[in-house]
Amino acid sequence: MTKPSGTAQEAHAGIELESEFEHSPVPPSHRKSLLTVSAVWFGFPMILTNAVPGGLVVALLGFWRGLAAILVANIIMFAYVSLLSYRAGQTGKSFSLQATETFGTAGYAIASGFLSTVVVGWFAFNTGATGASLNEAFGWNETVVAGAAGIVFIAVTYLGIKALSWLGAIAAPLFIIAAGTAMVVAASNGDFGRITEFHGAGGGAMTFGVAVTTIMATFADSGTMTADFTRWSKNGRQAVWATATAFPVASLVAQLSGGVLVAAGAIASAETAGGDFTPILTGVGSPILNVLVVVFVVINLGSVCTHCLYNGALGWSHLVRSKMRLLTLILGVIGVVVALLGAWDYFVNWLSILGVLVPPLGAVLIADQIILRGRLAGRAETRFRPTAFIAWAAGAAVALLVHVAAPSFSDAVVGLLVGLVVYLAIELPRKQARSQA
Repeated sequence: MTKPSGTAQEAHAGIELESEFEHSPVPPSHRKSLLTVSAVWFGFPMILTNAVPGGLVVALLGFWRGLAAILVANIIMFAYVSLLSYRAGQTGKSFSLQATETFGTAGYAIASGFLSTVVVGWFAFNTGATGASLNEAFGWNETVVAGAAGIVFIAVTYLGIKALSWLGAIAAPLFIIAAGTAMVVAASNGDFGRITEFHGAGGGAMTFGVAVTTIMATFADSGTMTADFTRWSKNGRQAVWATATAFPVASLVAQLSGGVLVAAGAIASAETAGGDFTPILTGVGSPILNVLVVVFVVINLGSVCTHCLYNGALGWSHLVRSKMRLLTLILGVIGVVVALLGAWDYFVNWLSILGVLVPPLGAVLIADQIILRGRLAGRAETRFRPTAFIAWAAGAAVALLVHVAAPSFSDAVVGLLVGLVVYLAIELPRKQARSQA
């Protein structure tokens, strides 16, 4: 594999591309404007696959309880992701570089390798979903569409962080147009005046805790890897503002769009389909709306795929000491092959379960680099930091226990809190002992 380069520009086939700084912090001279970084995050959660869980939660809990679960989850996500983003904006360090400080120069490979692999799984899932969506809507060949879409997604990711901001700037307004059009169409048949009276399926089909986890799980992985995006911010404050455009703003727009359409009775089989509103648009039979659906699905799911592939490629490029763009090609091809084989349809549940393990990891980073940040400068570098792994394991174990035995609670929230508390409980006495020595 190629050796890492410290140059700020890379030449590829006569095209000059900016360095993605896989192995070092983004220098101040290459930081981006608040608008650019916000476009990266803003266009990521405002997607169809975020409207689906929003509609699902409302379908099973009812409008008001569903709305409450969505709001609680977004508030938690804002606090969680913005803290990690603040540190990234201060230091310019990617998720892998953050993890190196907390888990050790060798230990970080476990944390970074785990998350970087999970997000590539989501790339494969959403690439396959692109083919499946257009097959269901128009009968197009699912394999051909998924393959063609995957190639496009790889090409966009290859261009780097600037391309993600361009795509986000298109994807977010396009979502608003598509969702708004769906509501106008649905208004002719549904009763939007009584959405607040929608009580959902009831019967304990979903607990409030599970609903919160369902909303958080959609972005727990990339949210934890937020530093890959917000390291480009000029400072920590702007990184937090960029995060706020995603959580709660963009995320709420997507989830509430799905929830409102479900509550209005505009989506059939909402208990399983959630807030997927594309059938509303294709059901009209308008050529213009059909074109809108095609463009919307490709760009919307493309936003998810490119961001996830960027996270994965950046993480793995640091692990193998190579280049982000080379890993984009390698991992992208693997992801597309998985999508074409149809395997993506079988591991989405496993990816969701793995998502339970992610918040405790982020909690350890927050505890180590935000709450206890005053001691980072003087800490000796080490290959493994056992305390970080103990806290992560404790949070993940409790989260899985809650997932199985106490579904009325949010396993993601419980795991996050346990990971945070355990790390502080271990490290605070050690810190005090060192200060007294």
